[in-house]
Amino acid sequence: MRTVSIHEAKTHLSALVSRVQNRQEHIIICRYGHAVAELKPIDKKKRTRTDKTLSRITVKGDLTDSTVEEWEDA
Repeated sequence: MRTVSIHEAKTHLSALVSRVQNRQEHIIICRYGHAVAELKPIDKKKRTRTDKTLSRITVKGDLTDSTVEEWEDA
């Protein structure tokens, strides 16, 4: 984990973001010697699994058809 001042972070933001992206490094940004923010990689989550009961659903009709006529009477 690396610590940088706000001035250094502003000056070298692109390089710091590259370090976070390529090296999975965490960077703490300090103001007047106190930590105020952290640059860290985003956790890439796995795709959520769908519920097995959804496979039993059947759709009748074309879901891409316009529904304008249905809403005119509303």
